[in-house]
Amino acid sequence: MASNFFGQIFRITTFGESHGPGIGVVIDGCPAGLALSEQDVNDQLVFRQPGKSIYTSPRKEGDTAEILSGLFEGKTTGAPIAIFIRNKEADSAPYEAIKELYRPGHANFTYLEKYGIFDYRGGGRASARETAARVAAGAVAKKLLKASNIECTAFVAEIGGIAIQEPDLSNLEEIRGKTYSSPIFCPDEAAAAKIMERISQIKEERDSLGGILACVIHAPVGLGEPVYWKLEAMLAFAMLSIPATKGFEIGSGFSATRMKGSEHNDAFDVDSAGRVHTATNFAGGTLGGISTGSPIYFKVAFKPTSSIKRAQQTVSLKGERATFQLPETARHDPCVAIRAVPVVEAMTALVLADALLMGRSSKFEDSVLPRSGA
Repeated sequence: MASNFFGQIFRITTFGESHGPGIGVVIDGCPAGLALSEQDVNDQLVFRQPGKSIYTSPRKEGDTAEILSGLFEGKTTGAPIAIFIRNKEADSAPYEAIKELYRPGHANFTYLEKYGIFDYRGGGRASARETAARVAAGAVAKKLLKASNIECTAFVAEIGGIAIQEPDLSNLEEIRGKTYSSPIFCPDEAAAAKIMERISQIKEERDSLGGILACVIHAPVGLGEPVYWKLEAMLAFAMLSIPATKGFEIGSGFSATRMKGSEHNDAFDVDSAGRVHTATNFAGGTLGGISTGSPIYFKVAFKPTSSIKRAQQTVSLKGERATFQLPETARHDPCVAIRAVPVVEAMTALVLADALLMGRSSKFEDSVLPRSGA
């Protein structure tokens, strides 16, 4: 399995399984001298944890990060940063009854075909449990970005066909405040009330819902590399690596196909201070794969949670038709998109941190190299 890393300069490698001793991440490329603590990481992990409301899984995961290396006297050393999160609430017993069946919507079929072995306990490496390691790494990336005044916020934009009213993308602080005060990470209170009602209904139906998450980034001009490492390409790669994702669009996205060039082109203007900007933002904050300075805005589609308590048709590992039924004690999210909000935000931060460090090679600056005797 040779695909457990992400990033070019700011690179992460995650490890572990959902029902093993724990999960973790090794971060390479983080500059030395960055102030960092375990609390910085734990403050981000708490947002991903289930069991905080009736709209997520009842499973209790009191995740606590342990920084094992790369830190000295509260600052990064430039060495690899290893973070470990122990699994405390894994219960493998319910999976014994279904280990001989292909789980509809899950990866055990493809993993078995490809590798000939699969850890059936909660999904093993394919489990969304792995995303806790991404959130931990994202916490480090956010610390790096903050020093460059780069920020991002993800939020629920639509669940079960109920869409929010688009927020003011220029006011990131307001979006974040409303998002993180909501039990479902939704900045629109009216839409959130309808969504929560719909989730309660779908739980009674023993089914699940899909959703769309949005993310807005405030960043300066110049992030992203032309051709293969365009900023939107990096973001798309990052988002579609998250479990349960099925679509990505930036700016006007697919609706751009229904527009004319005269409508879609973002005209340039200049403000009173002489700064060039675009009057509109159909491009979503990038041109040629490079950030324009306008808010970067994209959306990610998540499928309905695959684990549902309804009986479903399947096939056994022996190739015999069977009925798949989760045990009543199974604990799953009625909509995975909700707890994916901090994951989308973390992956966005990882992309931006990588782009920031890659951008340092874009042109020669006298300050890039240390002076003699410095």
